[in-house]
Amino acid sequence: MNLDRLSELRKKKNWSLQDTADRLGIAKSTYAGYESGYRRPSFEALIMLADLFGTSCDDLLGRHFDRSLELTERGDTELSVDQRKLTEKEIGGAIAFIRATRQIEEEQAL
Repeated sequence: MNLDRLSELRKKKNWSLQDTADRLGIAKSTYAGYESGYRRPSFEALIMLADLFGTSCDDLLGRHFDRSLELTERGDTELSVDQRKLTEKEIGGAIAFIRATRQIEEEQAL
């Protein structure tokens, strides 16, 4: 659990420990334990925290993934997402999605 992240999110909202605990329906000592690392939230509590702060469980756990699309050149051009090479089927699906999206946008512009 990224303990600093919980505190950071709470402080951005200008909430006290008690305010946050009240919003979650838990004791102040329980929430304070989450921030200090003394307690670990259950899966259900983790989801409640993510929903309360408008973020993801991955963010609260300190897990960050590069979701960018990379175009790399290694002899042949190769597309990869999350450091995994795209299959022909995935590339075809992406192209079909882009074409459909463009068509919808063009129709809406008329």
